[in-house]
Amino acid sequence: MSRKKKGAAFPRLLALLFSFGFSSVIAAAALLVLVFSLHRASAKQLAQGDLTVHEWGTFTSIASPDGRAMEWLPLTGSTDLPSFVEHFRDVAFKGGLRGTVRMETPVIYFYSPHETTVSVHAAFTKGLITEWYPHAASANAALTPQDYALKLMKLPGDITWNSIHIDPHAANDLPSDQSENHYYAARQTASAPLELLTSSGAQREKFLFYRGVASFLPPLAAKLSSDNAVQLRNRFAETIPGVILFERRGTQTGYRVLGPLRDQAVLTLPTLDGSLDSLSAAFEGTLVSEGLFPDEAHAMLETWKSSWFEEGARLIYIIPRPFVDSVLPLHIDPAPANLTRVFAGRLELVTPATQQAVESAFASNDLGTLAKYARFLEPIVYSMIQQTTDEQRQQQLLDSLNNLGELPAKP
Repeated sequence: MSRKKKGAAFPRLLALLFSFGFSSVIAAAALLVLVFSLHRASAKQLAQGDLTVHEWGTFTSIASPDGRAMEWLPLTGSTDLPSFVEHFRDVAFKGGLRGTVRMETPVIYFYSPHETTVSVHAAFTKGLITEWYPHAASANAALTPQDYALKLMKLPGDITWNSIHIDPHAANDLPSDQSENHYYAARQTASAPLELLTSSGAQREKFLFYRGVASFLPPLAAKLSSDNAVQLRNRFAETIPGVILFERRGTQTGYRVLGPLRDQAVLTLPTLDGSLDSLSAAFEGTLVSEGLFPDEAHAMLETWKSSWFEEGARLIYIIPRPFVDSVLPLHIDPAPANLTRVFAGRLELVTPATQQAVESAFASNDLGTLAKYARFLEPIVYSMIQQTTDEQRQQQLLDSLNNLGELPAKP
C-alpha cells in the first residue's frame, strides 16, 4: 500500500468507526491502534531528491463562561525549557503579556536525502515570538514596545532563520543542560540534523523550535451548560477533524471522543473510568492520520501528554490546517516538495468540579492541590468571579488569589 493511499484511507476508516457509534471508547482505541500499525511509514521512504518539512505544535486557551477564549497570563518565565533556549528580551518578559492563545513548542523537522540549505520565516497574527532555538536572524523585528499590547497589534510578530544547513549524515551532537526536560522528547525522530552558524559558534539541533503568545480566538468555542454538558461550536469554516473531551481527578480519568466537528455538538462530561493508554494510542493514531510520521506523532505525545492529561478538564482537538496557515503563515526558501503542519488545540474548561477543588484548597491552604492547576489558577479564579453575583464571595476569591504565595512544583 502506498503512503498516499494509506494516508487517505485512515481518515475514512476513522470516520466510519465513529459512524457506527461505538459505546466503548476503549474498543475504538484498540481499532485505532490496529489501523495505526498498518499506517506506519519511515522517513527513508521519501522520494530521492525531495525536501520534506513537517511541523507540529499546540495552541492553548481557556474557555470563559460565555464559551469564548478568555485573556490570561501565560506561564511566567520559561523555567520549563533548557538553559540554552533563547528568549525575547528576557526570561520573565512573557509573564507580562496577556493573551488568549499560548503557542507551545512548535517544532519544524527537515528530511532530505542530501545536504541542503534553507531559510525559514514564520509570522504570528496578533502575537509575539517569545522563545526559540537555534539562534534566529531576527525575532519580532518590526515591532516596538508599544505593540506589545497583543490585542491592539497591527503587525504580526515574526521570526527568521537564515542559512540553515541540513545534513542527513551529520552526527547528533546536540546541546543539553543535563536536565530532565520534555523539550528533549522532540528529538526522538528520524529527521535530519541541522546546523546554524552564529557569532559564538555553530548551534545544532534536530528541529527548529519556537514559542509565542497571541490574542486571537481559536477555532473551537466551548460553553458549559447547567446540566454539565459541554456545548461545542466550530467558529471556523473548515471542519475540525476530531475532538476529545478529557477530565482527570486525582488518579481517575475519563474521556469522550467526537469525530469531525463541522458546526455544533454537545458532549456530556465523561465518567472517570477511562484508560490513558487507550487514549494515548488513539490520539497518536489521529496525529499520524493527519500526516505526521509515526515517530513524530510519538514525540509530540511524549512531549505533551503529562500536560494534556493533567488535573482538570479540557478539550483536545486537531486544528484545521487552513486555520494554522492563516494565523501562523510559514515560508521556507527554497520551498519544500512536501509541507505538513499538524497543530493540536487545547481548550481548558472551568467545570464545577474544578471550581469546588480550587475553592476548598484555598479554604484549607492546600498548596499541593492549587499547584496542580498552576498557570491556569488565575483564569480559573476570574471565571469563578464572573459566575457569581455574591460580592462577598467575589472578594474572598480575589483576596485568596492575591495572597497566594509561591506554589510548590506540580506533583
